[in-house]
Amino acid sequence: MNSFTIIKGLHDSEKTQHLKDLFVFRQTRGMKEDVLHKYTLRVDTRANKHQIRHAVEELFPKVKVISVNTATVKGKAKRARTKVAGYTSDWKKAVITLKEGEIELL
Repeated sequence: MNSFTIIKGLHDSEKTQHLKDLFVFRQTRGMKEDVLHKYTLRVDTRANKHQIRHAVEELFPKVKVISVNTATVKGKAKRARTKVAGYTSDWKKAVITLKEGEIELL
C-alpha cells in the first residue's frame, strides 16, 4: 500500500472540533505544557500504526508524528424507507499527535 491509499482523508466531527477548540483555549491561556496537536484521519482498515505514521510523514514532509492511536468503527444498521435493512461499512480512524511547534495539517 502506498501513502495515498492508506490515508483516505481528514475526519471532522464534533469530537474532533472539541480537540481543536481545547488546543486553542489552552494555547491562549498559556498552558503549553500539555498542549498537543491532535488530528483525526480516516485510514484504510488494513493499515497498522507504523504504516500510518510513515504515510503521514511522507505526505507532509515537515511534520514529525509523536504517536498514533487507532480504532475500528463498526458500521451501523440502517434502513432508509424500505423493508430491506443494511449496514454502513466499517472504517478505521487514527488519531495522530504531532510534535510541539510543528506546522498544522489544516
